[in-house]
Amino acid sequence: MNTPLVSVILPVYNAEKTLGAAIRSIAGQTLPDWELIIVNDGSIDNSLTIAQSFDDPRIRIVTDSHSKKLAARLNQAVSLCRGDYIARMDADDISYPDRLKTQVDFLQNNPQIDLVGSRVLIFSDDGEIVGTYPYKRTHEEICSRPWSGFYFPHPTWMGRREWFIQNPYNASSNKAQDQELLLRSFERSRFACLPEILLGYRKNELSIRVIVQGRYHFSRMLLRKAISARRFFWALGLLEQVAKFFVEVFAVGTGLNYYILRHRALPISMQESLKWSKVWQSCK
Repeated sequence: MNTPLVSVILPVYNAEKTLGAAIRSIAGQTLPDWELIIVNDGSIDNSLTIAQSFDDPRIRIVTDSHSKKLAARLNQAVSLCRGDYIARMDADDISYPDRLKTQVDFLQNNPQIDLVGSRVLIFSDDGEIVGTYPYKRTHEEICSRPWSGFYFPHPTWMGRREWFIQNPYNASSNKAQDQELLLRSFERSRFACLPEILLGYRKNELSIRVIVQGRYHFSRMLLRKAISARRFFWALGLLEQVAKFFVEVFAVGTGLNYYILRHRALPISMQESLKWSKVWQSCK
């Protein structure tokens, strides 16, 4: 079996409604030299059946009946990768056809970069465009305020295989696994984010449960990092997390969550809208 250039890791848990589109978006990549490692985390819906319906030797499926959660499954997938580069993918998102090639070209031309992301287009379940998130391009910009978090969307990551092996996810982290990893590794790594939109990021509304868990786990890891690194002023970031939490809970509690989501999103150009329409139609 030939060694692929890129390994795409895709953890799945009860994603029957969106998984097919996610897989089709990888199958349609302009760079053909990839393998897709789908790790089924004990799904109880038809996710496994959908994954098995794709007849492509580049797709590898790992499954068992247990739910080990995202971080553990990501580490498992990394251990199975054979490619020089590893790309992240979520089961409810959609990669643009040129995503893998664009990111591989960047990493090959910039050997000092360990991990590269991209801008995202936010869309709802029916494919409607919500907008795009703000982004930071260079390592210095991405890591300028580590106590506040990192503008570096997890599903867009592509990095060198050795970086993922040397920097495993914390399997005990149930939420904010990406932020914990970035906080732990940014001082000895180099990140970058491409200005192109290379991924459709599905987002319908804010969730109180997700908000509480995300803010809580990030605050805990921030406090631990501040103490271990003796950077006690980082603890001021806890106040920022609390303030953001109350704003988001207010939005959800008053039924304004979707409006807040739209307000946070930045508009995209007509050219990007037309491009997304083609991507969406090809993956539905």
